[in-house]
Amino acid sequence: MKKKILAVLLAGMMAFSMTACGSGGENADNNKNTADEGTAAGDEANDSKADDSENKEEGSSDEGGEATPASDMNIAMITDSGDITDQSFNQTTYETSKAWAEKNNIPFTYYKPDSDSDEARNASVDQAVAGGANVLMMPGYMFAASVVAKAEMYPDVKFVALDVGAGDLLEKGVGEGYDYNPDNYDVKEYYHSDNVYCCTYQEELSGYMAGYAAVKLGYKHLGFLGGMSVPAVTRFGYGYLQGADAAAKELGIEGEVEAEYVCGGQFYGDADITAAMDTWYGTKGVEVVFACGGGIFTSAVEAAVKADGKVIGVDSDQSPIIDQSKEGLTVTSAMKGLATTVDTVLTEIQAGNWSNYAGKIDNLGLVSENPEENFVQLPISTTQWGEGFSEDDYRTLVKAMFNGEVKVSNDITALPETSIKVNDYGSIK
Repeated sequence: MKKKILAVLLAGMMAFSMTACGSGGENADNNKNTADEGTAAGDEANDSKADDSENKEEGSSDEGGEATPASDMNIAMITDSGDITDQSFNQTTYETSKAWAEKNNIPFTYYKPDSDSDEARNASVDQAVAGGANVLMMPGYMFAASVVAKAEMYPDVKFVALDVGAGDLLEKGVGEGYDYNPDNYDVKEYYHSDNVYCCTYQEELSGYMAGYAAVKLGYKHLGFLGGMSVPAVTRFGYGYLQGADAAAKELGIEGEVEAEYVCGGQFYGDADITAAMDTWYGTKGVEVVFACGGGIFTSAVEAAVKADGKVIGVDSDQSPIIDQSKEGLTVTSAMKGLATTVDTVLTEIQAGNWSNYAGKIDNLGLVSENPEENFVQLPISTTQWGEGFSEDDYRTLVKAMFNGEVKVSNDITALPETSIKVNDYGSIK
């Protein structure tokens, strides 16, 4: 099989990688420094675990065979292209994993690759395993390369790849010649799935909720600022447009609602992107921008403060960080249930139920008509509810979406057809 061929090619590199990770060189020192806080927590957990080891019950058998004591978990989280203060995937994964580990007296640390590259992320996987980690938390599609390259090398390590889908794995596994249609491939031919759990999120659903809420709350000139034009960002954006369009139709104001749409070409804000947002808020009259893509929200926030505009956050409830710039700046956030996923999977691993996850690529979305129980949602406590869209209205919307009365397309091959005017500017960079 193709994955076996890949393993043979990479196996010769393994010894060198492990030696380099343990060499005490500059990169190793830098990574260790970024992990100090997590390592301290792990040391405390190890001391506690040593005292209680005789009282630990053994978990049930993993898919790999023999039963493994639940207390044998050793967790490492690796950042993608950002860091643990990005107010997005990295930070949520770090904080949730760390809190879970501390609560359960499990060793935990994190690693920040020394550059934004597949090679650097792969090196961090090597370093984490060399440091004793047997559960790797990897947030973001960029880790597809690490899953393809490293999972078969470390069959006793559990890889938890958050927001990594079949298309991401195939792009790295197939390489040149991939036609970007996952249905044409058996993805398991291209990576070692036995010790890997992947999940993606139905971003179009929370994007829809955000766009629907914005128009119902009275905003008529909307903006969408994406990071890079990757599938997850596009699903957020296209869902946002669909939700705004649906709300405008319900209110009978399709001709009054307009949306600006652009991607920055990167996952961080800078002067060029802020200038574009200044034009949106200051000249075009945009009232609220859905900033979707890691740290790119900083440019939307900077421009919104100047023009008395508003911002919609993404992935997690971003109001605590966005509202530091100005109180009440955040209308809502289109969230993924990343924390719920981390808690659930780690708890199941501890209970010996890894076989329920290994080999799966889940697409997580609505599992209940109750918003709080879903993997995609708006934050109830911080959304700026109003007469046009109350918490009760939100609950009614979620129930209708869960029951299939409201349908949201996940097609990202072209901008969704809408009755509202949409101005697509492509990418700033």
